[in-house]
Amino acid sequence: MTRPLYHDSTRMTFTGTVTHAHGHEVALDATALYPDAGGQAADTGTLRWDGGEAHVTGSRRDKATGLIWHTLDGMLPPVGRAVQGEVDRDRRWRHMQRHSAEHLLAQAFVQVNPVFEVVAVNMNAPECTIDLSGEPAESHVRAAEALLRETLGRDELTLDTPVVPEADLHGYPLRRESKVRGDTRLVIYRRADGTPFDVSACGGTHVPRASMAAPVVILRTERIKGGVTRVTFMAGEEAAEYLGSVYADARRLAQGFSVPVERLPERVDALTAERAALAAQLDALHATHARTLRDAAPTETHGEVTLRVITLSDPAGLQAALTDLPPGEVVVAVTDAGRVGIGSAQPTVNAGTLLRAALTASGGKGGGRPDLAQGSTPDVPAFTRAVRETLIVPA
Repeated sequence: MTRPLYHDSTRMTFTGTVTHAHGHEVALDATALYPDAGGQAADTGTLRWDGGEAHVTGSRRDKATGLIWHTLDGMLPPVGRAVQGEVDRDRRWRHMQRHSAEHLLAQAFVQVNPVFEVVAVNMNAPECTIDLSGEPAESHVRAAEALLRETLGRDELTLDTPVVPEADLHGYPLRRESKVRGDTRLVIYRRADGTPFDVSACGGTHVPRASMAAPVVILRTERIKGGVTRVTFMAGEEAAEYLGSVYADARRLAQGFSVPVERLPERVDALTAERAALAAQLDALHATHARTLRDAAPTETHGEVTLRVITLSDPAGLQAALTDLPPGEVVVAVTDAGRVGIGSAQPTVNAGTLLRAALTASGGKGGGRPDLAQGSTPDVPAFTRAVRETLIVPA
């Protein structure tokens, strides 16, 4: 069994002895390198010994034996050899901020509404997630974020990590029921008066003051299966860097639009409305152009069927060219890009049936109603040829 030293989150160096070696891994009798567990990624670092040194790329805990195995990039120290270990400080610090923020944000959601319980967490990347039951709305999400921002701003929450016998756990207001049996390590963030803000059974690493995890920023939410809402957040230095980059981008955009940053949303809304108006005008022009081409196209007659075949430069006019047809007419519209369609105002010609037959002959796909059908084909000439042959209309 490996004795964990990482519960003192500020401990970055340690000594240990190699007890087992296998493949690219070694187990130690004691380690300050946190293994991958509880939604928190493993520490990385370095092991040094007389005659060697290796980078630790990850760690895992074997629940059956209690051994913590370290994966090494390089040679392995022999069993029985004493080693000096060093934790990657920057990586550990980021993990501490993420994990503490997860606890604090989860508690903020509980205080907004107790039905918002955490069912899963992941803190393996700068964008961390907590999955919540209870289906919080956007108003709840912003309320939890605001509550936590106010709490961290007071800088009064400090870390306490007692190890409590299982029989005594009932005396602590645990946010979630502990899954650990026997003596249990608790992570408690206490207010200045000693009352707890959050109490959780946890073996992870945490910042000594809750304010060190700030800022905590919710990026987005999404509903996933089973009525669970996934909340994606960032914390600490990673969140600050993200917010800084977002502001820098916003400032560049604002300068390009010749407005201050705070008026950027107003400017974007105006441009969006302008774009929508221009798009509507362009659609109307495409429709007018397509109908003009259709009405000017020569007709091909066979019995009661009057056929027009037109080529459009833009698929945007396809719909307009195929609708509002004079009685008895069938219109075939094609584009160089391969978008094709058939409109029929002739009761004896089913546009959907005719289109599918012509697409089958030209290697395309599509379908539609008796009066209007559209699709695409890699061989436009073969498509129009197949339409004429099906109608038995001479070209």
